[in-house]
Amino acid sequence: MSMSVGSSGGEGAPMMEMNTTPLIDVMLVLIIMLIVTLPVMTHAVKLDMPQTNNPPPLVPPVVINILIDYDNSISWNGTPVANLATLERYFKVESQKDPQPQVAIEAHPRAKYDAVAQVLASAQRNSMVKMGIVGTEKFQ
Repeated sequence: MSMSVGSSGGEGAPMMEMNTTPLIDVMLVLIIMLIVTLPVMTHAVKLDMPQTNNPPPLVPPVVINILIDYDNSISWNGTPVANLATLERYFKVESQKDPQPQVAIEAHPRAKYDAVAQVLASAQRNSMVKMGIVGTEKFQ
């Protein structure tokens, strides 16, 4: 399918270009053979889906709002927390409750990452399971 219109070496010069049409034809045949011979994916992925027979809880969950301010001060539901040891005690008490309350952490845009990481680590050390970071829309 390839054709040379003009030749730079004259009438008697050998053709220096390689005809790639047969190579392309062979590649197309190999691709078609590969597609035909590939096995169909028949294995299934097991997913643990939530049970539909469990009714939603009638009582809304208790939410603990933790605010980390621009000067890295921490407040627990609006009450200032003196230090991280006090925060640890609060988490220890709340982690013993059944059902465990949710922790919503909100950080001021100028708060240091280290302060947020310490609060998250403290909650994790005290077995708080339901944690979330709220108010992230102000960072976008």
